[in-house]
Amino acid sequence: MLYQIIYGSGSFLDKLLNFILIAVTVLISLTVHEIAHGWVAYKMGDPTARNLGRLSLDPRKHLDPVGTLMMLFVGVGFAKPVPINSRYFKKPKLGMALTAAAGPIANFLMAFFGAGFYLLFFKLGVMSLISGGSGFIIRFLTIMRSFFLSFCWLNISLGFFNLIPVPPFDGSRILFIFLPEKLYFGIMKYERYIMLAILLLLVTGARFSFISTIAGFFTERFVSFWSLIPWFNDSSPYAIFEVASMWR
Repeated sequence: MLYQIIYGSGSFLDKLLNFILIAVTVLISLTVHEIAHGWVAYKMGDPTARNLGRLSLDPRKHLDPVGTLMMLFVGVGFAKPVPINSRYFKKPKLGMALTAAAGPIANFLMAFFGAGFYLLFFKLGVMSLISGGSGFIIRFLTIMRSFFLSFCWLNISLGFFNLIPVPPFDGSRILFIFLPEKLYFGIMKYERYIMLAILLLLVTGARFSFISTIAGFFTERFVSFWSLIPWFNDSSPYAIFEVASMWR
C-alpha cells in the first residue's frame, strides 16, 4: 500500500505531495512512539530520557536516518532508541516491559484516531461534492483524507513491527519478562547484533509482508468502528470499500 500511495498513478506533483504527506506521517509517528517510551519511564522513576531532552516534540531528537528512510520506502522502520536505565525501576523487567509497550500503544492510539479523521474528511468530501463545493475545497479534503488513511496504516505497521518478539524490538522486552533475570539480561546484551542482522535482511530484499496485511486489516476495522457513529452512516460504506481496495 505504501508503494501505491507514493508511486501510484498521478502527476509528478501528485506523487510529490503524497511523498510529503508520508514524510510528515513518519515524523509524527516515530517521534510520538519514542516520547511514549521516555514518558512512561519517567513516570516510573527513570529521568534519563527527560535529562537527555528525549521528551521533546522536536523530531530531530528522535529520528534515525536509516530507520526513517526505511519507514518511507519499505513501510517499516525505527527511530533512535530512547535510553532507559532499568536501575531506577523497583522491578526492572516489569519496568522495561511497560516502557516498551508504551511505544506500540501510542502508535495504535494514533492509528485509531487517524481512522476517525479519515472518515470525517471522507464525509466532508461527499458533502462538498453534493453541495457543489469549489475544486480547491474538494482537493483539500481529498488530500486530508489520503493523509489520515496513510497515517492510520503506517502507525499500525510501526506498532506491530515493534512488537516482533526479537531484541531490540519492544516485543522482546514484553515477552521476555517471563524469562529468568540472568537469561533476560544475557540475551539483551546481543540486541545490537540482532538488529544489524535484521537490517541486513531488509537490505537484501526481505519483506515483512504479513505486517502490511495486518495493518490493512486493522485500518479497515478502525474505520468500521468509527462508521458506527450515525453521522457517518451514509458515506461510511464507500469509505470502507476504499480502504479495503487499497491494501488488498
